[in-house]
Amino acid sequence: MSLTLAARTRQMNSSAIREILKLTERPGVLSLAGGLPSPDSFPLEALAQASEQVWRTQGAQAMQYANSEGLMPLRAWFAERLSRPEWPVRPEQVLVTTGSQQGLDLLGKVLLDPGRPVWVEQPTYLGALQAFAVYEPVFKPWAHDAQGPDPAALLDAEAASASAAYLVPSYQNPSGLCLSAGRRRAIAEALNSSGVTLVEDNPYGELWYDEAPPLPIAAQAPHHTVYLGSLSKVLAPGLRIGCIVTPPDDAPGALALRARLLQAKQATDLHTPGFNQRLVLQLLANGFDLDAHVAQVRLRYKAQRDAMAAALTRHMPPGCAWQVPQGGMFFWMEGPQGFDAAASLHAAVEGCVAYVPGSAFYVGTATGANVDEQALPRRQMRLSFVTLSVAQIEEAVRRLADHIRHAVAHAC
Repeated sequence: MSLTLAARTRQMNSSAIREILKLTERPGVLSLAGGLPSPDSFPLEALAQASEQVWRTQGAQAMQYANSEGLMPLRAWFAERLSRPEWPVRPEQVLVTTGSQQGLDLLGKVLLDPGRPVWVEQPTYLGALQAFAVYEPVFKPWAHDAQGPDPAALLDAEAASASAAYLVPSYQNPSGLCLSAGRRRAIAEALNSSGVTLVEDNPYGELWYDEAPPLPIAAQAPHHTVYLGSLSKVLAPGLRIGCIVTPPDDAPGALALRARLLQAKQATDLHTPGFNQRLVLQLLANGFDLDAHVAQVRLRYKAQRDAMAAALTRHMPPGCAWQVPQGGMFFWMEGPQGFDAAASLHAAVEGCVAYVPGSAFYVGTATGANVDEQALPRRQMRLSFVTLSVAQIEEAVRRLADHIRHAVAHAC
């Protein structure tokens, strides 16, 4: 008898980005592909000191099972950090997760039904599509204009039947788009009218370079928004510390949602590693100023963003287009007519530069759904700028420009 896999595994698909990262391991490749924070930004000495203290003073507790909800002092810290006058968050609303990626999986498990729609941007975060796909929803592209997702779409009869909608409003991965205050307010008003549940994912909101982003949508539609936060981009991804903020107690279904998320968490990993939670708490108890640290990260990344913008202007051939992101970690660029980002990727790596083809962030490619491949954008690519030095950015962009010229010439 052969091993038989569950039918739902047909919805699983490998991360195109992880596969590309394997290609970049060859010597000499300058990678613009990975969505990784700069390791130079990790506060290693402060983490080492806090780790030693946790081990010496709380070792037995840190090695023991922990509460599934997360340690209450850490939940309280998240609540205080996220709270706004317009959006008071209580610790009881917070569930500590093993990275915000686990939060996406847990929300997929408790919100999504097979065959029911979930509204997503196009393009959108690849990891969300992967997390949701296994629960077999029908992905519906959220109608979009230059300002972002159309609020009116949430008022359609089809949207009313949706399990949820998913959105990264601040410096979206991959496009870098940050929704304006007016667009967020309009989306919040539509949520309040329609009752659609929004999953608001905010891993990049603190990485702003010119001015802070507007209020989260959760602050304006708290009864209809589930918020995801993370320390991966502002502290260290290896800690795997994130959180889900559920609606307040008086929101219809909020307590049931919280209970089901907790049950899903228990079934998945029992709890986020206690040592890691205690490490973060000890770091903060030692006086580590996370706000000052994030401000330094922003300065570093802003210089790299500016270097990328200048290098693109200097080197890219006619027909290329991009917007300079106001925050986050990515440029979203479109190549000239005749350029195919996916088809020419291996040739780019041979030329010692790597990027992520834009088609990886669309539903068909990311989930394996049956789509017209010809309908997918071919010229788009995501370029990450935070893991290379200014000098490396200059050289990587020069190599990429040469690759694009060569690919277009041979396509003709």
